[in-house]
Amino acid sequence: MLGDLHDPRLMYLKAALLLTAGLLASAGILVESLTVRTGFLLAVAVICFCRLYYFLFYVIEKYIDPSYRFAGLWSVVGYLWRRRG
Repeated sequence: MLGDLHDPRLMYLKAALLLTAGLLASAGILVESLTVRTGFLLAVAVICFCRLYYFLFYVIEKYIDPSYRFAGLWSVVGYLWRRRG
């Protein structure tokens, strides 16, 4: 498997690629259905997923369980699965 990114230039490149992919996907959705409703629902979905990401990686680590460090989404899933009892 690939290791963690350590080069800041590659991290910026990854962020730029993610931004580009998100913008292109959003533009594709809006081209398919150019309505205010579609634009509003797309914006709500993006905001909600961003807030969920913030919760999973910041709120849990800083406020709920400061001793736990997540390594990615599968790490969060495993953590939540183990705590469900």
